[in-house]
Amino acid sequence: MSSFIWLLELLELYVAIFGITVYTIGEKTGNTTKLTPWRLQSSLAVSENVAAWSLPGKDVSSWYEVGTRATVMAGLLQNGVFDESTLFYSNNMESKTVDTAMFEAPWLYRHELWIESKIRKGEHCFLRTHGITSKADIYVNGVLVAPSSVQQGSYGGHTYDITEYLRVESNALLIQAYPTNYLRDFAQGFVDWNPYPPDNGTGLWRDVMITKTGPVSISSPRVLTNFRKPDGKPVTVNVIVDITNHENETVDGTVQGSIQSDTEIFALSERFSIQPHETKTIPMNVKIENPKVWWPAQWGSQPLYTVNVNATVGKGKISDVALERRFGIRQVDSYVNSHNDTAFTVNGSPFLVLGGGYSPDLFLRFDVNRVRKIFQYMLDMGLNTVRLEGKQEHPQLYDLADEMGLMVMAGWECCDKWEGWEYNNDASGQKWTEEDYPIANASMLHEAAMMQIHPSMLAFLIGSDFWPNDRATKIYLDALHRLDWPVPIIASASKRGYPKVLGPSGMKMEGPYDWVPPNYFYGDQLGAAFGFGSEEGAGVGTPELTSLKKFLSPEDLDSLWKNPDQNQYHMSRYDSSFYNRSLYNKALFARYGSPVSLEDYLLKVQMMDYEATRAQFEAFSVRQNATHPATGVIYWMLNSAWPALHWQLFDFYLSPAGAYFGTKVGARMEHVAYDYEERAVYLINHSLEREGSRVVSVDLVDLQGNSIFNEEVTVNTTAKASKKVIPVKALDRIKDVAFLRLALKDPNTGTILSRNVYWLSAQNDILDWENSNWYYTPVTKYADYKALISMPTVTVTASLKPLAARDGLAQVQVVLNNPSAMPAFFMHLSIINKETQEEITPVLWSDNYVTVFKGESVTLTAAFSGDWSDCEVILSGVNVKRNILS
Repeated sequence: MSSFIWLLELLELYVAIFGITVYTIGEKTGNTTKLTPWRLQSSLAVSENVAAWSLPGKDVSSWYEVGTRATVMAGLLQNGVFDESTLFYSNNMESKTVDTAMFEAPWLYRHELWIESKIRKGEHCFLRTHGITSKADIYVNGVLVAPSSVQQGSYGGHTYDITEYLRVESNALLIQAYPTNYLRDFAQGFVDWNPYPPDNGTGLWRDVMITKTGPVSISSPRVLTNFRKPDGKPVTVNVIVDITNHENETVDGTVQGSIQSDTEIFALSERFSIQPHETKTIPMNVKIENPKVWWPAQWGSQPLYTVNVNATVGKGKISDVALERRFGIRQVDSYVNSHNDTAFTVNGSPFLVLGGGYSPDLFLRFDVNRVRKIFQYMLDMGLNTVRLEGKQEHPQLYDLADEMGLMVMAGWECCDKWEGWEYNNDASGQKWTEEDYPIANASMLHEAAMMQIHPSMLAFLIGSDFWPNDRATKIYLDALHRLDWPVPIIASASKRGYPKVLGPSGMKMEGPYDWVPPNYFYGDQLGAAFGFGSEEGAGVGTPELTSLKKFLSPEDLDSLWKNPDQNQYHMSRYDSSFYNRSLYNKALFARYGSPVSLEDYLLKVQMMDYEATRAQFEAFSVRQNATHPATGVIYWMLNSAWPALHWQLFDFYLSPAGAYFGTKVGARMEHVAYDYEERAVYLINHSLEREGSRVVSVDLVDLQGNSIFNEEVTVNTTAKASKKVIPVKALDRIKDVAFLRLALKDPNTGTILSRNVYWLSAQNDILDWENSNWYYTPVTKYADYKALISMPTVTVTASLKPLAARDGLAQVQVVLNNPSAMPAFFMHLSIINKETQEEITPVLWSDNYVTVFKGESVTLTAAFSGDWSDCEVILSGVNVKRNILS
């Protein structure tokens, strides 16, 4: 047997027993490697002291093998200790499946690496952490290189020089992650969004890396430009890096690299001389004569430039190589207007924020493909901004936002340790002490370095419900300015107060978070459509039955409609104001009638969810240029961390329901909407440059399809503006319920640009504004929609035609025609796998939950991943029998 083959077999044995990785350190410098896999075990299961387990050669074959990013719970799920389907079913996670005592002690992450050759003089090896929840001791070959007093905070990224601790051949790295307490630690928590994960997110949720450099290391590049708005002028791009000399002598060298688009390459180069152990900032300028401008998706394309830089020393020997980064040329600004509201501009144009609050996975598992699907849903709904409240994710999330044209509003979270200020009596987070400020500093420096270059960044909120104190504010601002932060910095997401150095936040956080009627958003108080609503919504987002059956027991399902006030484990935390659906159900029962079955309940639920989200996004759009303008709104929330019953625009299984399609209608680029309070029709235009003549048709019919009012007018539309078209007359002639159909047409082609159907009662819901609290406004009298449920059944003809695949997705067209006199109300289409009877998700419908008038034909399309031959389409509605289309 040759010595080479023998060595390979030996290494394979090491991999099997010790979890070793072959990491070659030889002549080449500038290599960065993610450490994977890791071996995971509870400290309660090991007999020796922790430091001993950081020595090479330990048998960890019985430990769990996990990937590069894995909290303890994520690792246990990966190894089959728990099953997600079982864990998420009913209240299993709370009462039947998980012994939380196992998370009360530290957990150990171990990795062995092999170094083939000796590290030479002038070479260095650095261990780079990007976030360990919530604090950890780090050992290398028996030596404690970073105590938990330093490695703290979910966002505490640090670099440790471990050169002197490494040796040729086998090395061991051990990370002891301590149990996380959201009120004590700077962790990534969930506040009242959902039950907490049993491990509170403890562990290695982000990558740990090793980098080998020469005498000088280089940071990731940052980018600034002098671009302000598209005017055809050249743009100067300033690429900025930091270099550090790790030697005891002066080093001379060059930072060099390039900026590259799909058609051009621009060279970068700058000489340097750096003193021993000095860190120096190196700027490099390039002029681009014909810049390609990055736009949010609804306004244009997303051209990206790639920047590569390295540091060489001596006669051109590479000392370090920065990770490749991409940037876009754009400009984001904000200002506080005369109403004390924040407004944004992108590339010089007013930017109405229409967004949602993002949640990571409950166990902080990151799946870039899942995030891509979430972002695709956002674009499909017409949303343009994702808010991360203390949920700064991995670099890939920002890469996706750059590629897809979504803006990102990042920031720290509320209600726990992050906002432990002496003036915050609304939350239980421990107050900050002297030891906390360095953690905040490390966290801000790390996140700013990761985000700075991304064109998708809209703002960073250094507070959420409460603003930081002056000392923390200075730390945050110094870190952001140190890293050339190019977009707005905002004090908080509320108007409760602000540090003087930043001024007012211009954002309101006055609810609602639970159900309110559609006309709420057309009011002039609290969360109604004026100013910037940083987080608000009617608390809706109920999944359809196909999803509910995956996580609710038969008893749980019964409770939804038989026990409307019962607490629900799949709502918020047990100590939250949102632990049941009582406010929601009270309105549902009063407005639509007491349900007679689960199916009846869920049908009414989708109607009420659709109403709520459509009204919210329409109202903020209608008032984008009002006397007191709406400048933005973040729906609470976009998605859920686990299978949930509320606060989501689509469910955990990526199935879109009423809330999704209400949003999709309400946030359309060009649209006609009904103002519930003014009782008028508005023309909405979110586009950057679409203008000209449009035809608006208004039809009001009763439940039998008889006309009450109809009018058609021609009006001019203006980019980035809304205008009143006509009042809806004859509303006083409504006996019980009527349908209002609004259509927007291109006068030249007759193309319908927007179609929108409302159901209106004789009287709006009456709000009791004076008795509002922080999360809802009471209703003293509800609108009456009960007559809808007793509408006679109508027959709808439906034709189905598969279309050619597009962008790798199967497509199908459905044409719905209603020959009956009465409207076919609230028809829902879903695509089902024939064999499993499971709904196909994700799916992109052009529209859904549609109402079709007499003699009207409506064409819908759907795109999804899969083979059409394996699927069928299910049609159902309020007064349309369930039917399988073929």
